[in-house]
Amino acid sequence: MGSGFNWRFQALSVFKANHVTWCSLSQKQTLGQERALPNRIPLRITNSLLDELILNQILLQHVAITIRMGALKYVEELQKKKQSDVLRFLLRVRCWELRQLNVIHRASRPSRPDKARRLGYKAKQGYVIYRVRVRRGGRKRPVAKGATYGKPTNQGVNQLKYQRSLKSTAEERVGRRCANLRVLNSYWINQDSTYKYYEIILVDPQHKAIRRDPRINWIVNPVHKHRESRGLTATGKKSRGLGKGHRYNKTTAGRRKTWKRLNTLSLWRYR
Repeated sequence: MGSGFNWRFQALSVFKANHVTWCSLSQKQTLGQERALPNRIPLRITNSLLDELILNQILLQHVAITIRMGALKYVEELQKKKQSDVLRFLLRVRCWELRQLNVIHRASRPSRPDKARRLGYKAKQGYVIYRVRVRRGGRKRPVAKGATYGKPTNQGVNQLKYQRSLKSTAEERVGRRCANLRVLNSYWINQDSTYKYYEIILVDPQHKAIRRDPRINWIVNPVHKHRESRGLTATGKKSRGLGKGHRYNKTTAGRRKTWKRLNTLSLWRYR
């Protein structure tokens, strides 16, 4: 057994004194404390039986830890190593397949079930997964022959950066296609030199399974219609500069609106 089992040996304190073996599951207990510890029982056993007990204890702890680690945890760890041979091959094959499909299409199941579940997806009626691809790069100003007919500060045509992320654009396009559904969240699945591919989690607000579920029926309220178009999803709030905690205490209603409010002088007409 390698060094990975050292912590399991530390959990099992075994002492030998006068052919009497003391066994306990504490790391800091010593032989001088046996009177204060009634759970410590003296056992007269041989060395072979002692080794077997230690091995069984280690295996039991290892099995218990393995059971607590679900299958999606392994999938999550694989996704963290995208430069590994497994993920590089898998992403390359999937990217080829995504290029052959329509720009927006429905998926029977999420490509990344671990990520989808972390973002609110459930494998039950009322939840839908859509895939979409968005062209990468900046946005060219839509003017004829590059003539903006304005001041020099606004004459740029190329090298313009969109204020929102590509994922926000993907959510908006899917939400426009599926107008009867509510966009819950989205996540990255693949990319190549030309496109980025996302999966969008949508919820059917008219389905009974959604309306009766207290954990998700908040999205049934009409105020959540097209929340992706109003910057109310996670990626939309990120583009607006909203957040909690450190460095977010001066971004009420968005960092751009806060900057405008703090840099605008408002005076009463009659003062």
